[in-house]
Amino acid sequence: MSHPFKAVSLSFKKAPLAIRELLSLDEAACRRFLHTLHNELGLSDLLVLSTCNRTEVYYAAEDDRSREIILALGDLKGRPDVGQFLPYFDLLPTADAAVQHLFDVAMGLDAQVVGDLQISNQVKMAYQWAADADAAGPFLHRLLHTVFFTNKRVQTETSFRDGAASVSYAALELVEELTADVANPKVLVVGLGEIGADVCRHLAASKGFGEITLCNRTRSKAEALAEECGMNIVDFEDLVPALKEADVIISSINRAEPFFTKELVQHLDVLSFKFFIDLSVPRSIAADVEQVPGVLVYNIDAIQSKASAALEVRLAAVPQVRAIIGESIAGLSEWSKEMMVSPIIQKVKASLEQLRQEELDRFQKKATPAESKLLDEATRSLMQKVLKQHVLQLKAACKRDDAGQLVELLGELFDLEKQPAAV
Repeated sequence: MSHPFKAVSLSFKKAPLAIRELLSLDEAACRRFLHTLHNELGLSDLLVLSTCNRTEVYYAAEDDRSREIILALGDLKGRPDVGQFLPYFDLLPTADAAVQHLFDVAMGLDAQVVGDLQISNQVKMAYQWAADADAAGPFLHRLLHTVFFTNKRVQTETSFRDGAASVSYAALELVEELTADVANPKVLVVGLGEIGADVCRHLAASKGFGEITLCNRTRSKAEALAEECGMNIVDFEDLVPALKEADVIISSINRAEPFFTKELVQHLDVLSFKFFIDLSVPRSIAADVEQVPGVLVYNIDAIQSKASAALEVRLAAVPQVRAIIGESIAGLSEWSKEMMVSPIIQKVKASLEQLRQEELDRFQKKATPAESKLLDEATRSLMQKVLKQHVLQLKAACKRDDAGQLVELLGELFDLEKQPAAV
């Protein structure tokens, strides 16, 4: 692809979480970073994308500016030692590589959970920040709109986004199914490890629950997540009353023996139905809890089975997704080639217009208003026909990757070195 587009990527594929979290950016930091890259480093067609799995910068520059970008990221994060993290970065020095990578990321092909639903929205936000910073040029605008159109095709034409392909998202779908007939269902999440926290974020995003309460032995962790997700907190010492109130209890407690025993659950006085979802390994809900009338238990195996089935469907759709991406990139590549010859087209147009005006000036002095109007229309029509032939030939040459010689010939023919481009 004929464009100086490049990318720098720090992702879960090479960098562990401990490194990624040091260099992750929130919205305010992304906006500041865009300003620095655009105004201080002079980069264009900028996109800064930062999620829990990746921090990436897409940019246009004739030379490789990756080291400067990484050092600027270190300055932003207060990490003067950022140089030691260089081996964790992937460099994508060509437009073909950078564009392909962005498509893979935006479609969810490069996600930890294949077909991740959230990443496309994160890319949209990153694009909005770039537009707000006036850091998105014609190439990036065209690229991102092509990405969004491709995403719609993937959504409607394939099964790549079907089902819950992660344990935490599968847990959310299960809760939604179980509470479909419950008005304002109350959910209690006990234990906020990685999966428990992910489930909370999915629950918050779904906005389908009347009340969500968090309980964790370390209260500070619960407070931070509750503030992030807009949820309630209950102290571990007050867990039993919260259990009585909840319709769904999601447990991800990390301990050797089950925390929820039959004896504990029997004292909850279950009047209708109460659903227990166990995300822990080893199990935190004893197997015989389901013997309590009105209590239903779903363990990690049932949820993982749901996720695995969805993942198989998504993986089967990958070839179809890649074919759609291939079509989109091919169209983008043709547009990029045509953009290369746009300046020469504008110069030819300006040269022809100058000739036309010179000839009109010669004859219109002697012409009547009606004759003058006719001359203007006739010469304009002739110019457009001549220009059209040159444009068609240039576009055809672009498709053959053979535009260079024709551009040179047109330059000599119209003496375009002396002719400024039309504004």
